[in-house]
Amino acid sequence: MPQKNAALHLALHPIAAAVVLTMLHASASAQTPPPAEGGLVTVTVTAERRVENIRDVPSAVSSLQGETLEVLNSGGQDVRQLAGRVPSLNIESSFGRAFPRFYIRGIGNTDFDLNASQPVSLVFDDVVQENPILKGFPLFDLASIEVLNGPRGTLFGRNSPAGVVRFESAKPVRSFEAYALTTLGSDRMFNVEGMVNTPLGETAALRVSLQSQNRDDWVRNTRGAPTAELEGYNDNAARVQLLVAPAKNLSVLFNVHARDLKGSARVFRANIIKPGTNELVDGFDENSVSIDGINSQDVQTVGGSVRVRWDLGGMALNSITGYESVESFSRGDIDGGFGAVFLGPGNSGPGFIPFDAESADGLPKHSQFTQEFRLESTGTGPLQWIAGVYYFDEQLNIDSFNYSSIGGNVQNGFATQQQDNTAYAIYGTVNYDLGGGIKLRGGLRYTQDDKDFVADRIQAPPFSPTFIGRRTANTSASNTSADFSASYALNATSNIYARVATGFRAPSVQGRLLFGDTLSVAKSETVTSYEAGYKADLMNRRARVAFNVFSYEIKDQQLTAVGGAANFNSLVNAAKTTGNGAEFDLKLLPTDNLLLSLSGSLNKTKIKDPSLAVAPCGGGCTVTDPTIMRDGATLALINGNPLPQAPETTLAFSARYTMPLAGGELYVLTDWTYRSEINFFLYESVEFTGKPLTEGGLRVGYSFGGGKYEAAAFVRNLTNQIRVVGGIDFNNLTGFINEPRTFGVSFKASF
Repeated sequence: MPQKNAALHLALHPIAAAVVLTMLHASASAQTPPPAEGGLVTVTVTAERRVENIRDVPSAVSSLQGETLEVLNSGGQDVRQLAGRVPSLNIESSFGRAFPRFYIRGIGNTDFDLNASQPVSLVFDDVVQENPILKGFPLFDLASIEVLNGPRGTLFGRNSPAGVVRFESAKPVRSFEAYALTTLGSDRMFNVEGMVNTPLGETAALRVSLQSQNRDDWVRNTRGAPTAELEGYNDNAARVQLLVAPAKNLSVLFNVHARDLKGSARVFRANIIKPGTNELVDGFDENSVSIDGINSQDVQTVGGSVRVRWDLGGMALNSITGYESVESFSRGDIDGGFGAVFLGPGNSGPGFIPFDAESADGLPKHSQFTQEFRLESTGTGPLQWIAGVYYFDEQLNIDSFNYSSIGGNVQNGFATQQQDNTAYAIYGTVNYDLGGGIKLRGGLRYTQDDKDFVADRIQAPPFSPTFIGRRTANTSASNTSADFSASYALNATSNIYARVATGFRAPSVQGRLLFGDTLSVAKSETVTSYEAGYKADLMNRRARVAFNVFSYEIKDQQLTAVGGAANFNSLVNAAKTTGNGAEFDLKLLPTDNLLLSLSGSLNKTKIKDPSLAVAPCGGGCTVTDPTIMRDGATLALINGNPLPQAPETTLAFSARYTMPLAGGELYVLTDWTYRSEINFFLYESVEFTGKPLTEGGLRVGYSFGGGKYEAAAFVRNLTNQIRVVGGIDFNNLTGFINEPRTFGVSFKASF
């Protein structure tokens, strides 16, 4: 990797450890307090770019805060831990910790290329994280996570037809506070997290937050070389924020953040699926593989932002300037085994390995610049409004490599991609209180998006030996998105609402010339969504419920045909896709010592395009779709199929019970998620249908010293349920699995 980030990995880990060691003797606790006696804590969100009670927002919004985030983070997992925690959210990855793919209400993108466009927008501290590697930034010292379901094209216009996931860091405050958290666990897990917040005179405050997550390799390569052990990682991140308020009506928040990840790429396992079923093969051992490829992963990200808020009297001007840069390299044994069948008996396995496949992708150059100016009303009258302009500029280079595992892991293929993407938008929203409990909201956003794309095959691999010359593509598109809603207060604590919204995703370009001779370009997709719901605080604020039903239609949905016998990543547009479902979120405080939470979703998605066909697997799977012949190739018709990685049903449950004990408080917390079966690809097959997955966690903790300290023990994936959660379909029945059971202990203090 380039040397400019070489010191990052060396610096972050010892700094984080030093902060923890300094603060472990300190007092107080950063534990989120339990619900106020007699009722649930009010949850506020900024889903509409204003602070509001979550009950009053006329759309499906979920929020994760405080202890919930700490519990999920206890096992050292990455952002994928959020999958299923709120209605209709799924997150998966074929890159491990580096490249999460988000899905809301079944809408997402299985594309694994490093310029993949996703229809779920991730916004971190008001700055969109467009490149998928940026979306994997670690979660620590956060104020909240908000998940906004359905199109958000008016206020969050950067590729958000499915919804938005918002991460908001805890901000500097004008008082001294700090916390330290250390965790020891299975597979020599060692995680440390710390924060120091200090005032700087009368007008400024500084907040420094650090996290280091570390785990040893827990998968053994039975062949011993070239990579003997896998699945370990050292993932270090830091964030520094400076808040300056030189005047009562002016504040400036500076944010600088960085990440250094070194570890394993996703471990692919050849022929782990029993033919004719979606079961793991007999005798499957999650702790071992047999591969002859090199496995490694390196990610470095650096970014920053400046947020300015200037109160002008009756209105406020907000300026948000953001910059992000990422460098990454990920290499893996894609065939999941060793050798090849043509080398003779005993020289390949496990199972059938027709040819070796070892590849890598890297981002040697990337930069993203964004600028937003937003003017908003601050008065208390019935009319409220927001107006703004937005600019986005991203430039990236992608390197793709192929290697010969059976030839000594030498490079035998190299291709490049370059993409420049610029976009700008103008938007506005109006909220009006008609009185009598009726409120109306409406918004419009105009977006212009342009891409320039270039791809070259520099070193032709054996399977694509022809030098085809440079391939180029240029796209330009514009769209006006709209969002209208109405809400009616049934009484002081309950509302009903209805919403219609449209969304837009700009054209995408794909050009992995190592595995094909052509580029694929997907035209713009648009979505229209309808939603109606009910939100209420009940039982004297001892219960909170949100329920909605929704329906959407996507025209020209951008889909990615991944793999197939040619192992080519190709973009296609489906003429129409529909989705229908319902979502609910319930919290109940039956006693002051017991808090219960239950949420879930039902999503029925369907691709509607009678002529759309994709290449099915090349490794012996049982395709259940009808097939046709086109240009000498067998293709599967996918009309009527659900979207990939779109479970029909998700459920999440948690229970927290507390009791006084020996001058402190003992608590027991358990949390569980369930998702129904999923398709890995656009076509349907028996083997590449993921079985239902249920994962649970248990945490027992003791808070003492007047709430100043907390010690806890935890288990994640309590039942150690192992499932195939994704596949590689071009070679054989190769798949990858979910995280196995982890356990550990933690100690936290703050002051």
